[in-house]
Formats: sequence, structure tokens, C-alpha cells
Amino acid sequence: MNLPALRQKLRKAAAPSQAVIARRFFKTGPGEYGEGECFLGLKVPQIRAELPQTDELSEADVLDLLHSKWHEERLLALLVLVRRFDRAKKDAATQQQIVTLYLANTPWINNWDLVDSSAPQILGAWLLQRDRSPLNTLAASTNLWEQRIAILATQAFTRAGDFADTLRLSALFLSHPHDLMHKACGWMLREVGKRDVKPLLSFLDTHAPKMPRTLLRYALEKLPKEIRKSYLAMKA
Repeated sequence: MNLPALRQKLRKAAAPSQAVIARRFFKTGPGEYGEGECFLGLKVPQIRAELPQTDELSEADVLDLLHSKWHEERLLALLVLVRRFDRAKKDAATQQQIVTLYLANTPWINNWDLVDSSAPQILGAWLLQRDRSPLNTLAASTNLWEQRIAILATQAFTRAGDFADTLRLSALFLSHPHDLMHKACGWMLREVGKRDVKPLLSFLDTHAPKMPRTLLRYALEKLPKEIRKSYLAMKA
């Protein structure tokens, strides 16, 4: 399927009522994190269902989607890149090209679902056995979404039993002003604890009193009730 036909299909499936729900869910009002975001009105399963139709799209077509004003088209573009990255497991050159494209286009990876659906699967997977200095560059950015890419990419490391970068970046972001980063770091810490509770508890012993409450609650979510209460008491 070519790009114009794909876009026509997306618009035919779109529902205005779903667009209204999405604008509210993704906080698109004045001063909110998703201010001005535009939605066609598609649910994620509908977008994912189109992935098999994207194999004939050129890189330029995928970039056209990624640069779209429509949120769903940007999500589809990122899912296409994830699919192509995964299929190129034995082709490091192709994977590197996708990573380069990904990092060059972070201005359009500009909402939490776009980050969460692509950062671990592309950047995290690529850096798993490589120099991780790109994470430091992203973490030092003043852009919320680039910072979120940095911490979400570490999910790939955690799944491989490597927790150091998740712990390091979570500590770095303890003073971050945005709730979306508190949730992201708490989630990644929780993922560490699901695999090995000791490094999580060590992190909490050091940092719990100064952790933002949302971050702390997310990190504690899978721990036994009495342990959760003890760390929340430290925060209080």
C-alpha cells in the first residue's frame, strides 16, 4: 500500500468521538504537556493493524508520517521503525541507520506514548551491547521527551539483567519538575525490582526521603504492603 492510500484508510477508520477522548486523555489544553496535539480519532489496535501494509513504504514515506501533525500518524511511523529495526536483527548497518534517523527526529517523538512505544525497542535495544553515551546527551537535554527517551531506553537493559543505567538516571532525575518523568522513573525502578529486589531496596534506602511522592509510589507498587508503608513513612 502506498502512502496516500494508507492515509486515506486511516481517515476512513477515524472517529471524531475518539479524537475528543484522546485530546482529553493526552492533556492538549493550554499550558498542558500535549498542548495543541491533533488527533484523527484512532485507537492503538487500529493503528497497529496497519503495520503489515507498511512494508512498501520508503524511508521518506515513513519520515513524512513521522513529521505529520496527526498524533496517530507519528505513532504509526514509530511502530514501522520498531518493526523494521526488529526485522534487521542480523543487519547492523540497517539498525544503525534506523537509530540515527530516530535520534535525528526526536522533535516529533513528543508525547509519552510515542516515547514508550519506541525508545526501549529501538534505542535501548541498539545500546544494549554498545557505548551508552547517547543516553547522557538525551538526559542532559532541556526537552522533557528526550529525557523520557533516555530513561525509557534503559528498559531494554533491565530486561537483560543490567540495572546500572536505570538506577543512575533515576537518581539524576529525582529533582525533575515534571510528573511524567516521576512516573517514568518510578516505572523503570519497579521493573528493576521485579527482576531483582535488592538493587531497588538499596536505591530506596538511599533516596526514598527525597523522592517525589509519585515516583516513590510507582517504584513501590509491586513490593509487599509492609515494605511500601515503611518507605512511605520515610517520605512523610
